[in-house]
Amino acid sequence: MTTQQDNPRLVRSRTLERIVTGVETRDGAGVTLTRVLTQDLQQRLDPFLMLDAFGSSDPKDYIAGFPDHPHRGFETVTYMLEGRMRHRDSAGHEGVLGPGGVQWMKAGRGVIHSEIPEQQDGVMEGFQLWLNLPARHKMSAPWYRDIPESHIPVYRTAAGATVKVIAGASDGVTGAMQREETHPVYLDVALPAGSRFAARLPCGHNAFLYVYRGAVSVGGEVVARRHMGILSNAADADGVEIVAEGDARLIVVAGKPIGEPIVQYGPFVMTTRDEILRTIQDFREGRFAGQGADPIFEKETT
Repeated sequence: MTTQQDNPRLVRSRTLERIVTGVETRDGAGVTLTRVLTQDLQQRLDPFLMLDAFGSSDPKDYIAGFPDHPHRGFETVTYMLEGRMRHRDSAGHEGVLGPGGVQWMKAGRGVIHSEIPEQQDGVMEGFQLWLNLPARHKMSAPWYRDIPESHIPVYRTAAGATVKVIAGASDGVTGAMQREETHPVYLDVALPAGSRFAARLPCGHNAFLYVYRGAVSVGGEVVARRHMGILSNAADADGVEIVAEGDARLIVVAGKPIGEPIVQYGPFVMTTRDEILRTIQDFREGRFAGQGADPIFEKETT
Protein backbone atom coordinates (compact mmCIF):
# COMPACT_ATOMS: atom_id res chain seq x y z
CA MET A 1 0.00 0.00 0.00
CA THR A 2 1.23 3.45 -0.93
CA THR A 3 0.66 6.34 1.49
CA GLN A 4 -0.19 9.56 -0.33
CA GLN A 5 -0.27 13.19 0.69
CA ASP A 6 -3.49 15.19 0.95
CA ASN A 7 -6.03 14.69 -1.83
CA PRO A 8 -5.57 16.94 -4.87
CA ARG A 9 -7.28 20.32 -4.70
CA LEU A 10 -9.93 20.56 -7.36
CA VAL A 11 -10.76 23.67 -9.33
CA ARG A 12 -14.39 22.63 -9.19
CA SER A 13 -16.09 19.44 -8.10
CA ARG A 14 -18.74 17.78 -10.19
CA THR A 15 -22.20 17.84 -8.67
CA LEU A 16 -24.92 15.21 -8.55
CA GLU A 17 -27.14 15.29 -11.62
CA ARG A 18 -29.42 12.48 -10.49
CA ILE A 19 -29.72 9.80 -7.81
CA VAL A 20 -30.79 6.36 -9.03
CA THR A 21 -32.36 3.52 -7.07
CA GLY A 22 -31.57 0.13 -8.54
CA VAL A 23 -34.14 -2.41 -9.72
CA GLU A 24 -34.32 -5.71 -7.84
CA THR A 25 -34.27 -8.63 -10.26
CA ARG A 26 -33.06 -12.18 -10.87
CA ASP A 27 -30.69 -13.27 -13.58
CA GLY A 28 -28.76 -16.35 -14.62
CA ALA A 29 -30.28 -19.43 -12.95
CA GLY A 30 -32.09 -17.31 -10.36
CA VAL A 31 -29.36 -15.14 -8.82
CA THR A 32 -30.80 -12.24 -6.82
CA LEU A 33 -29.25 -8.89 -7.70
CA THR A 34 -29.86 -5.17 -8.04
CA ARG A 35 -29.60 -3.74 -11.57
CA VAL A 36 -28.32 -0.24 -10.93
CA LEU A 37 -27.34 0.94 -14.41
CA THR A 38 -30.26 0.01 -16.62
CA GLN A 39 -30.72 0.14 -20.39
CA ASP A 40 -32.38 3.57 -20.33
CA LEU A 41 -29.16 5.08 -18.91
CA GLN A 42 -26.77 3.65 -21.52
CA GLN A 43 -26.57 6.75 -23.70
CA ARG A 44 -26.16 9.06 -20.70
CA LEU A 45 -23.43 6.89 -19.15
CA ASP A 46 -21.73 5.79 -22.39
CA PRO A 47 -19.44 3.72 -22.49
CA PHE A 48 -21.07 1.82 -19.60
CA LEU A 49 -23.95 -0.48 -20.42
CA MET A 50 -24.95 -2.10 -17.14
CA LEU A 51 -24.03 -2.32 -13.46
CA ASP A 52 -25.32 -5.16 -11.31
CA ALA A 53 -24.75 -5.26 -7.55
CA PHE A 54 -25.18 -8.60 -5.84
CA GLY A 55 -24.86 -9.52 -2.17
CA SER A 56 -26.41 -12.14 0.07
CA SER A 57 -25.54 -14.61 2.83
CA ASP A 58 -28.41 -16.88 1.75
CA PRO A 59 -27.15 -19.54 -0.69
CA LYS A 60 -30.58 -19.71 -2.34
CA ASP A 61 -29.91 -16.21 -3.70
CA TYR A 62 -26.73 -17.19 -5.57
CA ILE A 63 -25.93 -20.91 -5.50
CA ALA A 64 -27.17 -21.70 -9.04
CA GLY A 65 -24.95 -19.00 -10.52
CA PHE A 66 -24.84 -18.16 -14.21
CA PRO A 67 -24.68 -21.30 -16.38
CA ASP A 68 -23.44 -21.16 -19.99
CA HIS A 69 -24.60 -18.01 -21.78
CA PRO A 70 -23.24 -16.02 -24.76
CA HIS A 71 -21.91 -12.48 -25.14
CA ARG A 72 -20.77 -10.37 -28.09
CA GLY A 73 -19.66 -6.78 -28.58
CA PHE A 74 -18.52 -5.58 -25.13
CA GLU A 75 -16.46 -6.31 -22.01
CA THR A 76 -17.55 -7.58 -18.59
CA VAL A 77 -15.78 -6.48 -15.42
CA THR A 78 -16.59 -8.57 -12.35
CA TYR A 79 -15.34 -7.31 -8.97
CA MET A 80 -15.76 -9.72 -6.06
CA LEU A 81 -15.96 -8.29 -2.55
CA GLU A 82 -16.72 -11.58 -0.79
CA GLY A 83 -17.05 -15.16 -2.04
CA ARG A 84 -15.58 -17.23 -4.83
CA MET A 85 -16.82 -17.69 -8.40
CA ARG A 86 -15.44 -20.03 -11.09
CA HIS A 87 -15.30 -18.81 -14.69
CA ARG A 88 -15.16 -21.09 -17.73
CA ASP A 89 -15.61 -20.08 -21.35
CA SER A 90 -15.69 -21.49 -24.85
CA ALA A 91 -12.37 -19.83 -25.74
CA GLY A 92 -10.59 -22.14 -23.29
CA HIS A 93 -10.23 -19.79 -20.33
CA GLU A 94 -10.85 -20.91 -16.76
CA GLY A 95 -10.18 -19.32 -13.38
CA VAL A 96 -11.51 -18.72 -9.88
CA LEU A 97 -12.35 -15.18 -8.83
CA GLY A 98 -11.80 -14.74 -5.07
CA PRO A 99 -12.42 -11.99 -2.49
CA GLY A 100 -11.09 -8.63 -3.61
CA GLY A 101 -10.26 -9.88 -7.09
CA VAL A 102 -11.35 -8.70 -10.53
CA GLN A 103 -12.06 -10.57 -13.73
CA TRP A 104 -11.91 -8.54 -16.95
CA MET A 105 -13.31 -10.33 -20.00
CA LYS A 106 -13.62 -9.05 -23.56
CA ALA A 107 -16.40 -10.95 -25.32
CA GLY A 108 -15.42 -9.39 -28.65
CA ARG A 109 -16.82 -11.34 -31.61
CA GLY A 110 -18.42 -13.91 -29.36
CA VAL A 111 -17.84 -16.19 -26.40
CA ILE A 112 -19.96 -18.52 -24.27
CA HIS A 113 -19.12 -18.55 -20.58
CA SER A 114 -20.36 -19.58 -17.17
CA GLU A 115 -19.91 -18.14 -13.68
CA ILE A 116 -20.65 -20.64 -10.92
CA PRO A 117 -20.14 -20.11 -7.14
CA GLU A 118 -17.34 -22.12 -5.53
CA GLN A 119 -19.06 -22.14 -2.13
CA GLN A 120 -22.09 -23.70 -0.51
CA ASP A 121 -22.68 -21.05 2.16
CA GLY A 122 -21.39 -17.70 3.39
CA VAL A 123 -21.55 -14.24 1.83
CA MET A 124 -21.38 -13.70 -1.93
CA GLU A 125 -21.03 -10.01 -2.77
CA GLY A 126 -19.73 -7.93 -5.63
CA PHE A 127 -20.42 -6.09 -8.87
CA GLN A 128 -20.55 -6.77 -12.57
CA LEU A 129 -20.03 -3.84 -14.91
CA TRP A 130 -20.55 -4.00 -18.69
CA LEU A 131 -18.21 -1.79 -20.71
CA ASN A 132 -19.00 -1.15 -24.36
CA LEU A 133 -16.54 -1.57 -27.24
CA PRO A 134 -16.34 0.77 -30.24
CA ALA A 135 -17.66 -0.66 -33.52
CA ARG A 136 -14.18 -1.28 -34.90
CA HIS A 137 -13.35 -3.60 -31.96
CA LYS A 138 -16.64 -5.42 -31.49
CA MET A 139 -15.52 -8.31 -33.69
CA SER A 140 -12.04 -8.64 -32.14
CA ALA A 141 -10.88 -11.87 -30.52
CA PRO A 142 -12.21 -12.78 -27.05
CA TRP A 143 -9.76 -12.11 -24.22
CA TYR A 144 -9.72 -12.36 -20.48
CA ARG A 145 -7.62 -11.61 -17.42
CA ASP A 146 -7.90 -12.58 -13.76
CA ILE A 147 -6.52 -9.94 -11.35
CA PRO A 148 -6.11 -11.15 -7.75
CA GLU A 149 -6.53 -8.63 -4.95
CA SER A 150 -2.77 -8.60 -4.32
CA HIS A 151 -2.20 -7.19 -7.84
CA ILE A 152 -4.56 -4.23 -7.44
CA PRO A 153 -2.73 -1.04 -6.35
CA VAL A 154 -3.97 0.53 -3.11
CA TYR A 155 -3.17 3.86 -1.50
CA ARG A 156 -4.23 5.72 1.64
CA THR A 157 -4.79 9.46 1.85
CA ALA A 158 -3.74 11.66 4.73
CA ALA A 159 -7.45 11.96 5.64
CA GLY A 160 -7.67 8.18 6.06
CA ALA A 161 -9.38 7.14 2.82
CA THR A 162 -8.27 3.79 1.39
CA VAL A 163 -8.45 3.63 -2.41
CA LYS A 164 -8.16 0.52 -4.60
CA VAL A 165 -7.30 1.53 -8.17
CA ILE A 166 -8.85 -1.17 -10.34
CA ALA A 167 -8.60 0.73 -13.63
CA GLY A 168 -7.22 4.03 -14.85
CA ALA A 169 -5.28 6.12 -12.34
CA SER A 170 -5.91 8.11 -9.16
CA ASP A 171 -3.66 10.58 -7.33
CA GLY A 172 -0.65 9.40 -9.34
CA VAL A 173 -1.29 5.69 -8.74
CA THR A 174 -1.79 3.63 -11.90
CA GLY A 175 -4.47 0.98 -11.72
CA ALA A 176 -4.38 -2.72 -12.53
CA MET A 177 -6.10 -2.27 -15.92
CA GLN A 178 -5.82 0.25 -18.73
CA ARG A 179 -8.15 0.22 -21.76
CA GLU A 180 -7.18 2.44 -24.67
CA GLU A 181 -10.64 2.56 -26.24
CA THR A 182 -12.57 4.02 -23.30
CA HIS A 183 -9.92 5.01 -20.70
CA PRO A 184 -12.04 3.78 -17.77
CA VAL A 185 -11.44 4.80 -14.16
CA TYR A 186 -12.66 2.32 -11.54
CA LEU A 187 -11.99 3.01 -7.86
CA ASP A 188 -13.15 1.29 -4.68
CA VAL A 189 -13.01 3.86 -1.88
CA ALA A 190 -13.34 3.26 1.87
CA LEU A 191 -13.93 6.46 3.89
CA PRO A 192 -13.92 6.98 7.66
CA ALA A 193 -16.77 9.07 9.04
CA GLY A 194 -16.49 12.78 8.28
CA SER A 195 -13.54 12.42 5.91
CA ARG A 196 -13.27 13.97 2.46
CA PHE A 197 -11.94 12.38 -0.70
CA ALA A 198 -11.22 14.12 -3.99
CA ALA A 199 -10.69 12.25 -7.24
CA ARG A 200 -9.58 13.90 -10.46
CA LEU A 201 -11.69 12.81 -13.44
CA PRO A 202 -11.22 13.80 -17.10
CA CYS A 203 -13.84 16.43 -17.90
CA GLY A 204 -15.00 14.55 -21.01
CA HIS A 205 -15.71 11.32 -19.12
CA ASN A 206 -19.17 10.24 -18.06
CA ALA A 207 -19.05 9.28 -14.38
CA PHE A 208 -21.07 7.86 -11.52
CA LEU A 209 -20.63 6.55 -8.00
CA TYR A 210 -22.41 3.73 -6.19
CA VAL A 211 -22.55 3.55 -2.40
CA TYR A 212 -22.60 0.08 -0.87
CA ARG A 213 -21.77 0.88 2.77
CA GLY A 214 -23.00 3.88 4.74
CA ALA A 215 -23.74 7.14 2.94
CA VAL A 216 -21.81 9.98 1.30
CA SER A 217 -22.54 13.47 0.07
CA VAL A 218 -21.48 15.41 -3.02
CA GLY A 219 -22.02 19.16 -2.92
CA GLY A 220 -24.18 18.74 0.18
CA GLU A 221 -26.53 16.22 -1.46
CA VAL A 222 -26.61 12.79 0.18
CA VAL A 223 -26.32 9.49 -1.66
CA ALA A 224 -27.57 6.69 0.57
CA ARG A 225 -26.50 3.06 0.64
CA ARG A 226 -27.51 1.04 -2.43
CA HIS A 227 -27.97 4.16 -4.54
CA MET A 228 -26.08 5.45 -7.56
CA GLY A 229 -25.24 9.09 -8.09
CA ILE A 230 -24.79 10.22 -11.70
CA LEU A 231 -22.19 12.99 -11.76
CA SER A 232 -22.67 16.14 -13.82
CA ASN A 233 -20.52 16.89 -16.86
CA ALA A 234 -19.65 20.53 -16.19
CA ALA A 235 -16.84 21.54 -18.58
CA ASP A 236 -14.86 23.32 -15.85
CA ALA A 237 -15.11 20.50 -13.27
CA ASP A 238 -11.86 18.56 -12.91
CA GLY A 239 -13.05 15.86 -10.51
CA VAL A 240 -15.40 15.07 -7.66
CA GLU A 241 -15.19 15.72 -3.92
CA ILE A 242 -16.97 13.20 -1.72
CA VAL A 243 -17.73 13.53 2.00
CA ALA A 244 -18.47 10.52 4.20
CA GLU A 245 -21.64 10.94 6.25
CA GLY A 246 -20.45 8.02 8.41
CA ASP A 247 -18.07 5.18 7.71
CA ALA A 248 -18.72 4.54 4.03
CA ARG A 249 -17.59 2.52 1.05
CA LEU A 250 -18.34 3.17 -2.60
CA ILE A 251 -17.14 2.66 -6.13
CA VAL A 252 -16.34 5.60 -8.42
CA VAL A 253 -16.51 4.83 -12.14
CA ALA A 254 -15.78 7.03 -15.17
CA GLY A 255 -15.10 6.46 -18.85
CA LYS A 256 -14.61 8.19 -22.19
CA PRO A 257 -17.83 8.08 -24.27
CA ILE A 258 -17.71 6.12 -27.51
CA GLY A 259 -20.46 8.20 -29.12
CA GLU A 260 -21.89 5.45 -31.33
CA PRO A 261 -25.38 3.90 -31.53
CA ILE A 262 -26.10 1.21 -28.94
CA VAL A 263 -28.32 -1.67 -30.05
CA GLN A 264 -28.76 -4.34 -27.39
CA TYR A 265 -30.52 -7.67 -27.63
CA GLY A 266 -30.04 -9.46 -24.32
CA PRO A 267 -26.36 -10.49 -24.07
CA PHE A 268 -25.44 -8.98 -27.45
CA VAL A 269 -24.52 -5.30 -27.93
CA MET A 270 -23.82 -3.99 -31.42
CA THR A 271 -24.37 -0.73 -33.33
CA THR A 272 -27.11 -1.73 -35.80
CA ARG A 273 -30.13 -4.04 -35.91
CA ASP A 274 -28.60 -5.91 -38.86
CA GLU A 275 -25.51 -6.68 -36.75
CA ILE A 276 -27.74 -8.04 -34.02
CA LEU A 277 -29.54 -10.31 -36.49
CA ARG A 278 -26.18 -11.53 -37.78
CA THR A 279 -25.05 -12.14 -34.19
CA ILE A 280 -28.09 -14.29 -33.45
CA GLN A 281 -27.45 -16.26 -36.64
CA ASP A 282 -23.74 -16.70 -35.81
CA PHE A 283 -24.60 -17.98 -32.33
CA ARG A 284 -27.14 -20.46 -33.67
CA GLU A 285 -24.66 -21.67 -36.30
CA GLY A 286 -21.83 -22.17 -33.80
CA ARG A 287 -19.59 -19.27 -34.88
CA PHE A 288 -18.61 -18.04 -31.42
CA ALA A 289 -15.15 -18.78 -30.00
CA GLY A 290 -14.56 -22.47 -29.38
CA GLN A 291 -17.68 -23.60 -31.21
CA GLY A 292 -15.70 -24.96 -34.13
CA ALA A 293 -15.88 -22.06 -36.58
CA ASP A 294 -13.76 -19.53 -34.70
CA PRO A 295 -10.65 -21.10 -33.13
CA ILE A 296 -8.72 -17.87 -32.63
CA PHE A 297 -8.56 -16.41 -29.14
CA GLU A 298 -6.14 -14.64 -26.82
CA LYS A 299 -5.35 -15.08 -23.15
CA GLU A 300 -3.51 -12.92 -20.65
CA THR A 301 -2.75 -13.92 -17.08
CA THR A 302 -1.44 -11.94 -14.16
